[in-house]
Amino acid sequence: MKRALPILAVLLVLLAAIALANPLFLEPAGFLAFLKRAAPLVILAAGQYFVIVSGEFDLSVGSLVTAEVVIAARLIDGNEPATWPVIALLIVIGLLVGLVNGVVTTKLRVPSFIVTLGMLLILSGTVFLWTGGAPRGALSEGFRAFGRGSLGPVPWSVPWSVLILLAMGAAAIWLMRADFGKTLIATGDNERAAALSGVRVDRAKIFAFMLSGLAAAVAAILLGGFAGVSAQVGQGLEFSAITAVVLGGVALGGGRGSVLAAMAGAFTLEALFTLLNLYGISGALEFTVQGVIIIAAVAAGAIRLPRKFTPRRGDAHAAS
Repeated sequence: MKRALPILAVLLVLLAAIALANPLFLEPAGFLAFLKRAAPLVILAAGQYFVIVSGEFDLSVGSLVTAEVVIAARLIDGNEPATWPVIALLIVIGLLVGLVNGVVTTKLRVPSFIVTLGMLLILSGTVFLWTGGAPRGALSEGFRAFGRGSLGPVPWSVPWSVLILLAMGAAAIWLMRADFGKTLIATGDNERAAALSGVRVDRAKIFAFMLSGLAAAVAAILLGGFAGVSAQVGQGLEFSAITAVVLGGVALGGGRGSVLAAMAGAFTLEALFTLLNLYGISGALEFTVQGVIIIAAVAAGAIRLPRKFTPRRGDAHAAS
């Protein structure tokens, strides 16, 4: 919890600034709308956290989100009874993509940056080939309810996406407090030492990639319901998720950081973009802002963290 305090303080400042610019934001409907918009990114950030804290990267989540939405629209095509089987299929696809990323990274020793970049290109190319750049089909009302539907009477009706976010967030926090979380952090901090102490490093990393794929599948379900079918629905989300995790103080090298802080980073990023939009600043600056945040956060982390051990002359001479 202590690690999340700085980013939570920044989030509160941004929320206060939004409330000053738009007093309606403080009303239940306004705040719940903000949570609904932020939910997919927060879930993606939680999934990305598992991979990054283990010392790896997952650049494939944005293209996976797009592929999942396109597949859902094509298979459902407005047919309500097909909703739940397709949702189950999307979850399986997300887990399988994560499994492939994890196995290739750990067993074939290919850097995760290259593996997931390749998966990004494979999924993007497959979607374009299948759709010709214009997705076909339609999502059912039952499917879209997850992204835009609510539970309860107005104005206190809680969006389904917020309830799903709460469930996913609670599960992520529980996982990191369990033995798996300790294993994952130990793996990211020092993979060799973790392996020597009996940690099954490969299994931990594969599971982390599968959790990232699962998060992307859930985010796709919410985005499909909220934004509809588009061949660009997931574009850039991989960078937004990484930015959110870094903004939450998670070390890109792995081994340090809190999943709660990573999710708070996603909320902060969404609040920042909301504030910029309220003041009429172009949305084209979003990528610029994300780039500045990543560079600044990594630079700040490098200053805070101690430098790696450098052997003395005598040690180096003895080693040679």
